[in-house]
Amino acid sequence: MAAVGGEDNGASDGGECHDLKSILAGDERDFLIHNNGDQVKIANLEGKTIGLYFSASWCRPCRRFTPQLIETYGELSSEGKGLEVVFVSGDRDEDSFNGYFSKMPWLAIPFSDSKARDQLKKLFKLRGIPHLVILDARGEVVNEEGVEAVRDYGSGAYPFTLEKINKLKEDEEAAKREQTLQTVLVSPSRDYLISNNGNKVSVSELEGKIVCLYFTVNGFDPCDEFTVVLAKIYKTLKERGESFEVVLVSLDDEESSFKEGFASMPWLAIPFEDKSRERLVHYFEFETPPTLVVLGPDGKTLHTNIAELVEEHGEEAWEGFPFSQDKLDLLAEKAKAKLEAQTLESLLVSGEIDFVIGKDGVKVPVSELNGKTILLYFSARWCGPCRAFLPKLIEEYKKIKDKDSAFEVVFISDDEDQNSFEDFFSGMPWLALPFGDVRKKSLNRLFKIRGIPSLVAIGPTGKTVTTDAKLLLLIHGADAYPFTEERIKELVENKEKTGEEQEETKEGYVCDGDVCRKA
Repeated sequence: MAAVGGEDNGASDGGECHDLKSILAGDERDFLIHNNGDQVKIANLEGKTIGLYFSASWCRPCRRFTPQLIETYGELSSEGKGLEVVFVSGDRDEDSFNGYFSKMPWLAIPFSDSKARDQLKKLFKLRGIPHLVILDARGEVVNEEGVEAVRDYGSGAYPFTLEKINKLKEDEEAAKREQTLQTVLVSPSRDYLISNNGNKVSVSELEGKIVCLYFTVNGFDPCDEFTVVLAKIYKTLKERGESFEVVLVSLDDEESSFKEGFASMPWLAIPFEDKSRERLVHYFEFETPPTLVVLGPDGKTLHTNIAELVEEHGEEAWEGFPFSQDKLDLLAEKAKAKLEAQTLESLLVSGEIDFVIGKDGVKVPVSELNGKTILLYFSARWCGPCRAFLPKLIEEYKKIKDKDSAFEVVFISDDEDQNSFEDFFSGMPWLALPFGDVRKKSLNRLFKIRGIPSLVAIGPTGKTVTTDAKLLLLIHGADAYPFTEERIKELVENKEKTGEEQEETKEGYVCDGDVCRKA
C-alpha cells in the first residue's frame, strides 16, 4: 500500500452494508481508542454516520487533508450531527502513529492490531491515501470518495450521500450562473481582502474592475518566476490607470510560507486562515499552479486560466488587457509574426551576451552557429531521467556529426549550483549556456518547457523545427536528423513499406490492412 497523489482512487462496491463490530473489532478487541488511550466500545457507534479514514503521517497529501477533516468534524460535532471518524493508520511504527494520532479528535484502530487494519484495507480495496469511506447508520457504504466531498464542501456535504453531493453540485452550477464578485470573494466571516502590510480592503472597492485570481505556491520555481512577470504586468497596468486588480489565492501549507511569498507581491490576498481558499480551488476546477482566473467587471468568469498566455508573451501580455477575444487575437497575431521572424540571434543573443561556451569556458559567438541545425538540450544533473538519457544523446550526436558537421547541441542547465553544472557538462561533447544565464528563462517560456530532459530542434534558418526532438531521437535515432516533418514522414513511409515487403515474402502470406492471407 502506498500513497498515490492523495486521491481517492480505490474503494469497495457502493451500497454494500457492513456490520461495524465485524469489520472494526479484533480477535480479542471490541473497542476503539482515543489519542489519550481511553477505550470506546464499538457498540457505541451504532446508529452514527461513520468515516473510515485511511491515512499516515509520512504521506504529505494526508497531512494537508487532515486539518480539513478535523475542521469538518468539529463543525459537525458542534451542530450535534452524528458523525464519527475512525483512523486506520498506514504508519510504519508506533511512534509515528502516536505523533500523528495525537492531533486527531476522533477514534482509531489500535496500532498494535495490524491484522484488523490490513483487513480493512483489503475489504475496501485501498489503492491510495488519504482515503475516506463513509458508512451510514445502517453500515451501508454511501460515499467512497469522502476525501473529495470534504475538500470540496466541508461540513456542508453531510451526510455525504451521493444525493447530497449532487445537490451541492447543482447549487454550485446555479451559483456560477448568478456569479458576482461578492459571491466569489466574500465569505460568511469576511467581506475584505488584505494587502501585504496588513491593511484591509473591502471587496466592494473592486467592483467594476477586471480581477485576476492568482493561484500559486511559494517556493515552487515556475510559480516564483511567474510572479515576477505578473508583478511587472500589474505595475504597467496600474501606471496606465487601468481598472485592474490581482487577488492571491495561496496554496501554501504553512502560514510562514504564505507570508514570505506575499511579502513581495504588490496586490491583494485572501487571508491565509480563511477556508474559502479551498472552496475557490474547487469552484474554479483548479488543476496546476500557477493559474490565473480572469473575472470581468460584472464578476463573471471571463477566462478560467490565462497563465499560459502570460508565460508565452511575458511582460508584453499586458497588451491583451482587458483580455477580450479581440485583444487576445491581436496577441496571437503578434506571437505568430514573432515566430516567423525568429532567428538564432533572437533566441540566443540578449543585449551584450552573444555567445555560448565550450569546454574550459571558451566563448563561441552565436554567429558561428548560423546555418546549422541546433538542438537546445534542457537538462540537469539532479534529474535521474536526464542522466539516463545523456548516453543515448551522446551516441546519436556523434552519428549525426559524422554525417553532417553543420549540427550542434547547446546544453541549457537547470542545475542548482555551478559545481553540479560543471560536473554534468564535463561529460558532454557539445556547447552550453553559462550556468545561471538570463537567457534560460526566456527560452523556457518560449518553448513551454514543463519537464526535463527536453530537446528543441532549431533549423538552419533559426526557425523552430520541433519541440519534441527527444521523442524523435528515441524512436528513430540519428536517422531523425534534421527532425523536419518531411524527414519523419519519409522514415515512417519507408518503415511501412519495408514492413509490407517483409510480410509479403514471409511464408507466402500477403497482408492487406488488418488481414493477412495466403498468396
